[in-house]
Amino acid sequence: MINLGYACINMSLSSGSKKSRVTTNRGMIKRTFLEKGEVYASELALQNLRDLLTILKWNRDNGISFFRMSSDIFPWASEYNIDELPNYELLLDAAQKAGRFALSNNMRLTSHPGPFNKLCSYKEGVVSNTIKDLEIHGKLFDMMGLSRTPFNKINIHVGAAYDSKKDALGSFCRNFDRLSDAVKSRLTVENDDRPSLYSTHELYDGVYKDLSIPIVFDYHHHKFRNDGESEQEALELASETWGDIKQVVHYSESKRYECNDLSIKENAHSDYVYEKLNAYSRELDVMIEAKAKEKALLKYRTIHFQSEV
Repeated sequence: MINLGYACINMSLSSGSKKSRVTTNRGMIKRTFLEKGEVYASELALQNLRDLLTILKWNRDNGISFFRMSSDIFPWASEYNIDELPNYELLLDAAQKAGRFALSNNMRLTSHPGPFNKLCSYKEGVVSNTIKDLEIHGKLFDMMGLSRTPFNKINIHVGAAYDSKKDALGSFCRNFDRLSDAVKSRLTVENDDRPSLYSTHELYDGVYKDLSIPIVFDYHHHKFRNDGESEQEALELASETWGDIKQVVHYSESKRYECNDLSIKENAHSDYVYEKLNAYSRELDVMIEAKAKEKALLKYRTIHFQSEV
């Protein structure tokens, strides 16, 4: 049995006019932030949180119980303290409503902060910015009342290898200790899609054995970075890291083959996904990372899993 999810944007709700669209990605350029400041940022954040609830209701009505939240709910969040925003009580109320709805409907909410997050960096500025960004995610999850467990995961990549993978992984693990419990308790790490970066096996040996944080297995990435182990072997190795929390995996396919265009990078994600994922008899929460978002999920479910969802 697998449970399907999608990431960040609901295309069915976000189309149409700027006034009517439902989105959690309202933001602004730096110049606008400098002109309008925290008051405007908090207004946009409130709209984003209210629309998050609308998206969750749509998900419930369409039988979807797994959703990755946007990392852009709070515009320019690195420039202020969320709990000092002028309408913080309204923000907290909106966040709590979304969180309560998710909990009451058995929904799993997660996040995937961007690739600029590098806990492994040797540069203090990069690590400090990474910690700041991860703490913003932890703060939002706490505001929503989500569990401090990997059920509500905050997922990242190690980020880089530099001149030594061993040293970079050591730096990642040391800097992990600088995170708050709001982040530590939820953090997961994902295998990469480039030969120079990290396989599932390397993450198991270099991160899990030290920190005991789960590994999110990405099927598509495994095709491009592995240590000779099969897809099933890598999936099962990642499964060992989840304990009693249901395992999360990522699934996507190549846009090169979807478009039959060899000029497209092979690791680029397709708009839709077509091949049936092999769960190898495991219970999985599957995040579909396709450009068509919930439309890709619904199409995939219709093709393969209508009777299982």
